[in-house]
Amino acid sequence: MAAEINKTWGASSFGKLFTGAPDWQLTLQGEQFTLKVNQSTLAGNVLELSDVTVKRGIIWSAIGMSRSGGRRISLDGIPNSNAERLRQEIQTAVERIRYQARVAELLRTFKSSITPVMTWAAQMIQAAKAQLQSKGWLTREFVERQQRDKPTGLSDLLSAPEVVRHIEGESEQVQKAFKLWKQDLQEFAHDANERQLAKQLSASKQFFETVEKSPLTQEQAKAVVCLDNRVLLVASAGSGKTSTMVAKAGYALKNGYFEPERMLLLAFNSDAAEELGQRIKERLTPLGLPAERVVAKTFHAFGLDVIGQATGKRPSLAPWAEDSGKDLEHLLAIVDDLKDRDVVFRASWDIFRIVLGQDLPKFGKEEESPDSWDGNSKQEGFRTLNNEVVKSRGEQVLANWLFYNGVKYVYESDYKVDTADAQHRQYKPDFYFPDAGAYLEHWAVNEKGETPPSFVGYKEGMTWKREIHAKHKTKLLETTMADLWSGKAFQYLETELPKLGITLDPNPERPVPGRAPIENPRLARTIRSFITHCKSNRLSQSELRARLDSGVAGNFKFRHTLFLRLAERISEEWEARLKQANCIDFDDMLNLATDCIEQGRWTSPYDLVMVDEFQDASQARARLVAALVNAPNKHLFAVGDDWQSINRFAGADLGVMTDFESKFGRAVTLKLETTFRCPQGLCDISSAFVQKNPAQLRKVVRSSQPKVDDPVSIVRVDDETQIRTAVAKRVAQIAEAVSPGRKQKVLLLGRYRKDRSYLPLDYDQTRIELEFITVHSSKGLEGDHVILPRVTSETLGFPSGVADDPVLRLAMPGGDGYEFSEERRLFYVALTRARKTVTLVTVAHRESPFITELVKEHRIGLRKLDGSVGSEELCPQCGKGFMVQRRGKYGLFMGCSAFPKCKHTQKVQHGSDKSSVRQRNR
Repeated sequence: MAAEINKTWGASSFGKLFTGAPDWQLTLQGEQFTLKVNQSTLAGNVLELSDVTVKRGIIWSAIGMSRSGGRRISLDGIPNSNAERLRQEIQTAVERIRYQARVAELLRTFKSSITPVMTWAAQMIQAAKAQLQSKGWLTREFVERQQRDKPTGLSDLLSAPEVVRHIEGESEQVQKAFKLWKQDLQEFAHDANERQLAKQLSASKQFFETVEKSPLTQEQAKAVVCLDNRVLLVASAGSGKTSTMVAKAGYALKNGYFEPERMLLLAFNSDAAEELGQRIKERLTPLGLPAERVVAKTFHAFGLDVIGQATGKRPSLAPWAEDSGKDLEHLLAIVDDLKDRDVVFRASWDIFRIVLGQDLPKFGKEEESPDSWDGNSKQEGFRTLNNEVVKSRGEQVLANWLFYNGVKYVYESDYKVDTADAQHRQYKPDFYFPDAGAYLEHWAVNEKGETPPSFVGYKEGMTWKREIHAKHKTKLLETTMADLWSGKAFQYLETELPKLGITLDPNPERPVPGRAPIENPRLARTIRSFITHCKSNRLSQSELRARLDSGVAGNFKFRHTLFLRLAERISEEWEARLKQANCIDFDDMLNLATDCIEQGRWTSPYDLVMVDEFQDASQARARLVAALVNAPNKHLFAVGDDWQSINRFAGADLGVMTDFESKFGRAVTLKLETTFRCPQGLCDISSAFVQKNPAQLRKVVRSSQPKVDDPVSIVRVDDETQIRTAVAKRVAQIAEAVSPGRKQKVLLLGRYRKDRSYLPLDYDQTRIELEFITVHSSKGLEGDHVILPRVTSETLGFPSGVADDPVLRLAMPGGDGYEFSEERRLFYVALTRARKTVTLVTVAHRESPFITELVKEHRIGLRKLDGSVGSEELCPQCGKGFMVQRRGKYGLFMGCSAFPKCKHTQKVQHGSDKSSVRQRNR
């Protein structure tokens, strides 16, 4: 080792002269220091020096330091730059000495420090082998246990490079122990599980190929082998999720990971539970496995068992609550009874159903998504009860209120005075009351007096119209959007119209010439869904009112308040009848069963819980499942497809699946992305469509089926009376292409049961098996071809204008606010029932926004009823209408089908023939 370099400092000549400092010299050599002051010498270890300070002067500094024993040393006259270097050298020397002492101490205690690590590492390796042998997987709980047992306090030992180098010279056993101790245990478990997976895919190859009728895919086999504590399997439509569940039960039994009695399969209805149980017996019994002892139950049966065993008294479910049809009938009976007994309830029910059945859109969006076309005025808009087409949803609500109250009105008739001039067209007030000679203007103004930003010049128009009325002394009534939202508009009209001599005659039985109001069963269904979600989320009335006040459901607070009052009254009566019958309903059962488990009154004997159709789980079901597996060494395998979550009306909450870990803890998420049903083209279209909603889980669906050209086609008819003809023609086309002796299954999927009327009167039954079913009921089914007969933009179109009622957000704290979220998933379900093709039938001027999106995003062509190509070029200005050929006074031109709302036109370009539609994907 090279000799230590001496470093010496002292007072300069001028420093001594000007500061009066004595002649001193401080020398550092290694760990030692020597201080000479005049003729005196002081020596020792640098550690004896502490609290070194530098007091700077203009040129020279004074050094101060304490020596062991408390003696203070003061040295002056050293140049400023030298003084700071001296202080740093002393500090560096002290730190070096202390570090070397620390390293020496670590090395002396190395053996005692390494012993716990060696012991832990050996035990962990042994535990990992035992875990893989007994349970086939290093689970999250296993990792957490090992992490808790892992020795702590070794960070200092490994922070010194000298100790690390020392370890490198130790035995291989020591080095492996320290390597394991340093490794991320999640990473260790992952690597071990990957090796286990590869091993089992090989060892169980024959089982995976024969347990079901078709060999399992790699994705399915991986889902079977993975036995972590929490596994979410995100399945695609037609990806074989039931086969995966059956195989997982067989794999666990075959390897002895779980006793059959300690395995529970939960399904959502008796048919599904029976199918699961039957499939397990059929496929596993021939393999010599005790499949008959595996438990497969519905949530219904399981919950009642839990309550009965926990309390000693099995509860009775109300007869009307066991069946989804009967519960609706019972709720309607409650409504009828309340209407008979309570005039306020009757009036509230009628006004909500007839006038307020639909929510209002966001401010400034009242004219979007029109549901009707007026052939006379060539205008899109919203059809009223009185059968006129108005321009906005706010006007539609007012028109329906006037009709309900028997008020005679004329929509947008000419003002009694000619107002047309160079700047203004003839004034047409929104509503005219001929019996009073008065007018009503409805303004697009919010509670702050603001108009939508896109309404340029709107306020000036308001001022001009008011001046017209003032000038000609005509009576003008005024309402605003803010008045509608708060209900003040109705109170105002109830006060002002009688002053004008107009009698209000509310009559729910008045014959409706126009758009029919929401039917009693449909409103009852929404309220039943609301009550279910309230119970599932255990929301009190005060909590619901607080959510209402916070604006969760949107601006139309008057509507939502009225709905909440109706729901409260119906819920109170529902509960009273349950109490009178000494029964509970399904939601009560789920909550009671969960309470029994959480309170320790019932201990689950099940170690592996598998849940089918997890996307349909309610919050109450999720809490029950979470309670079941809330103990050490419990395993949950949840299988579902959030893209097919379409049962919100029955309590399903998408967030249970999309936010899985918040309810069940850290989980492994696996995916079945191979479908055995739909061709790839259809997979691509349907997947892109449903994933427009960012709340949906991401996956890439791959098809194992042959390619099909043009898997999705659109037929646009001129009038709804032609829909059945369009369906019949498509069925006939399919029949013509069927090979002799073969048959094709065609599903006619209706958004509503009334769509059954579009079934063809006659078709070739030797080649076609044709079945009508609603889209909701089609889940789990498939056909060669699918036809959707009424994909239109209207209240009862597709998407439905009443199904995704925002009022449900009051009862769903984690609700999905994406526009048409449930309808979008329902449309996805419809598309993915097909093994070959899907045909969508729409009506001109009432094209569904889903149709517009498919044309825009996937360039799917439109054909007319006669098979010729229709316009598929979207309007470049509004993006909603289609460019269609028209004839004007100067000849042919292309105009937007949304005219007059959109007045965009363009020239007919010959040669390239842009006036006709390009044939794409043909």
